Amino acid sequence: MPQVVRSIEIQAQPSAVWFWLATQEALRYWISSNIEIDLRVGGAYRFLGPDHKTWVTGTVLELRPEKSLILSWFEEGSGWAHPARLVITLAPSAAGTRVTLIHDGFENIGRSDWAETVQDYERGADAHQILERLADLVSAGDAQQCR
Repeated sequence: MPQVVRSIEIQAQPSAVWFWLATQEALRYWISSNIEIDLRVGGAYRFLGPDHKTWVTGTVLELRPEKSLILSWFEEGSGWAHPARLVITLAPSAAGTRVTLIHDGFENIGRSDWAETVQDYERGADAHQILERLADLVSAGDAQQCR
C-alpha cells in the first residue's frame, strides 16, 4: 500500500507535543491558519491546503491523547470519489517524542492516476516542511500564544 511517510524527533515529552494537536487554535499554527475542526471522533474539519488552491475536508477517525490523530482526507474538486487518510502518531523516544505523519489510502480515492497523486504528496511533504513547523513550535515552548 503506497504511503507518504515523514518522521521527526522532537526533544519534548509527548504531552508537550500533543498540545499542538489538541485544539483548533494550536493546529492553526502548523497545519493551516484557517482550519476549522471539531476535535472529536466523527467531527468534521476543513481547511485550505498549503498550495492555497485546494480545500481539504474530512472527519476525525481517531483521537488518542498523546498517541495519535487520524483524519479522513478528501481534496475537494480534485475528482476524488473517496477520501485518503492522514495519520499523525506520537511515540516516546530517547530524545523525547518521535512524530510520524503518514498519508495513505491513495489507491482508493477513485482516480486512475492515483500514483501521480502519491508523487505529488511526496514532493509536497518535502516542500511544506509541516513537521519542522511543529518541531519549531514545540521547541519555542510558547504554548501561551494559543490560549
